[in-house]
Amino acid sequence: MPAPLQPSKPSCVSWSWPPFLPVEMTGTGARTCVTGRFYGDLTGPARGAFALPSEAEAMPLRWALIGCGDIVRKRVAAALREAPGSALVSVSRGNPDRAEECACQIAAPSFFADWREQVRDPSVDAVYIATPVDQHAEQTIAAAEAGKHVLCEKPMAIDTAACDRMIAACQAHGVRLGVAYYRRFYPVLRRMSELIRAGAIGRVVLAEIRAFERFNPAPGTARSWLIDPAQAGGGPLMDFGSHRLEALHNLLGPFEIADAELSRLTFERPVEDTALLRLRFASGARGLLLVSHAPAEPQDTLDLYGTAGSLHVTSLNKGDLRIATAGVERLEIHPPHPNLHQPLVENFVQTVRAGRDPVVDGTAGREVQRLLEEAYRQ
Repeated sequence: MPAPLQPSKPSCVSWSWPPFLPVEMTGTGARTCVTGRFYGDLTGPARGAFALPSEAEAMPLRWALIGCGDIVRKRVAAALREAPGSALVSVSRGNPDRAEECACQIAAPSFFADWREQVRDPSVDAVYIATPVDQHAEQTIAAAEAGKHVLCEKPMAIDTAACDRMIAACQAHGVRLGVAYYRRFYPVLRRMSELIRAGAIGRVVLAEIRAFERFNPAPGTARSWLIDPAQAGGGPLMDFGSHRLEALHNLLGPFEIADAELSRLTFERPVEDTALLRLRFASGARGLLLVSHAPAEPQDTLDLYGTAGSLHVTSLNKGDLRIATAGVERLEIHPPHPNLHQPLVENFVQTVRAGRDPVVDGTAGREVQRLLEEAYRQ
């Protein structure tokens, strides 16, 4: 197998492997070479950004990262670097120059132009897949065949048949499979689950979610694949509606799609810009899910109505929770981790090390995909 390439551009931080060695720093002009683990901002002053590992980190889970889109640069790479017991080994993109540029941006020690070579790298234990949805199944199966654990971005795949192949491959090769529904780890959702289980609002009878994000990328731009049905499988329902379906399933249990209306209210495109779903829960509750790219005003709300009270979140990403019971209201604030992906990665590392499936495993990802398929069929 060809050796991984090392970043060489000016102002790029290059790394030696293994990454957990005493810190040594040498500067040559604009380029800095570092042996150690990076915890800080590549472009800013060090401010004590380099640290020695703890005993718990002595044997890190070593990650290969496939893809370098917006979410990778914002959160995923940092989570793979900074989660306890975790180390980012490499990144891949199809274009070598862009792969090297990405490695510099996210402080990856090495890069590949071919993800197939990357997943066969013996210095890798796990693969994070952050590519368009239509690539997830092929990459997951190849990683599993190479003996690597897999954490795959959501939604899990284009269809449930692909999900089944991914699950089967991971089971056959004895590796763990997780899906990146990171909202499962939001403290506000965990608090809501506690209140529901405790009967604080009685029996939940109605649920409503609104998720609006104005989005209409120009053709050929970096995120335009998100409205390409061949690559994304759909529009906002697939992209961020999937997060909400997973959250409702976790909070209130199994449900079916009673009916679904997918529309193009504002934008002429091959996928929906708006989806309205009516949900029927096994518990007897009813739900409404509304996701859209069309409105100017963003929304990220969750409301649960019970026979003895209600729970209201006006922004899931902020974690504000209004609890109304017996004519009394109180406000609790449960903000998420500053890096929304890090608790997800931490759980994956911990469970893999313990020989267990992650909290959001392939079965959970497949169930969300089944619901998405049901909605699109209608």
